[in-house]
Amino acid sequence: MTAPARHERTERVRELALAEGFDAVGVARLAPAASGAALRRWLARGDQAGMAWLGRRVERRLDPRESLPGARSALVVAWRYAPVAEGGEAGPLGDLWRGVARYARGADYHDFLLERLQRAGQRIAEELPEMDFRAYVDTGPLLERELAVRSGLGAIGKNTNLLSPTLGSWLLLGVLLLTLDLEPDPPIGDLCGECARCLEACPTGALPEPFRLDANRCISYWTIEHRGPIPAELRVGIGEWAFGCDVCQEVCPWNGRPAPLAGREELRPPVAGRALDLVALLELPDQELRRRLTGSPLLRPKPAGLRRNAALVLGNAGRAEALPALVRALGDPSPVVRGQAAWSLGRLGGSQAREALEAAGAVEEDDGVLGEIARALAALD
Repeated sequence: MTAPARHERTERVRELALAEGFDAVGVARLAPAASGAALRRWLARGDQAGMAWLGRRVERRLDPRESLPGARSALVVAWRYAPVAEGGEAGPLGDLWRGVARYARGADYHDFLLERLQRAGQRIAEELPEMDFRAYVDTGPLLERELAVRSGLGAIGKNTNLLSPTLGSWLLLGVLLLTLDLEPDPPIGDLCGECARCLEACPTGALPEPFRLDANRCISYWTIEHRGPIPAELRVGIGEWAFGCDVCQEVCPWNGRPAPLAGREELRPPVAGRALDLVALLELPDQELRRRLTGSPLLRPKPAGLRRNAALVLGNAGRAEALPALVRALGDPSPVVRGQAAWSLGRLGGSQAREALEAAGAVEEDDGVLGEIARALAALD
């Protein structure tokens, strides 16, 4: 195919993808990943924490051509999710939303972005029936951010997020692998320079050096992916983040430029029933939490994980009005929630907390929870 013909085809494919409402579309030519050695070092250090799946199928992850026979190019799409226009964020999440990472305050992006990508692929296939495609939204062994860099959408920041000079980093990414030979977009250069605000601001030290994220200290990992107790040494640093963390993006200078978003239905919290605050989150049983949060990414850590997070945040926030709910949480079906409630009662203090901890210790059978109760009582002393 001649260069002019390739250019025309590329621009038509880009146009068809943009028709699905993406904020930006870049084109990358497929080849083995340039970051293969860095990924192997990251895995060898154990920076993936408990996310063992990131170490599987590494060779396929490092060569996107392995995911679709005959794949030649990738369309990489970006969809901006923040900042939301004034008054558009709280909704039925009540006071909970302030401790929820912005990407998770609306519908689950895996669903609505994948639908848009599939429609884009079908649009392209209708005009180019010889083409095959496969869509990914954080759902397969692909290095989406590397493909985004190679497609010219942005550069990797020191916080390991993709930074766009026009859109910032509040971006969700998706990839369409295509069996088309398209004209790639040129990559852009470094956008961080000497800036280190994200490294300095991380509350738990999860960014020990530029361009390296240690999930063993990352608030998002512990509040979303991890299912057991959160390590005691990280609890205070988690602060009031009940699901994920945005600190390294909030301090990034590139995020001060995009205009506020408005009118995107996907940004509306899909929560059924009355407002869901931290106390409600702590007290609702599994079935009711699943009903209230249908279609929301907040279900990723499972109901017990959400109640654990709520108990932690209530302890860090020092809200005396949360004490009765934390006392009741000492009887939660999950030992992880009971243990976290004990820690938070130790933080809040007072005679009611002491009496509740002593009473719970007299009937508790789980060794881990008994240890949390003992440490909480010691803290009260």
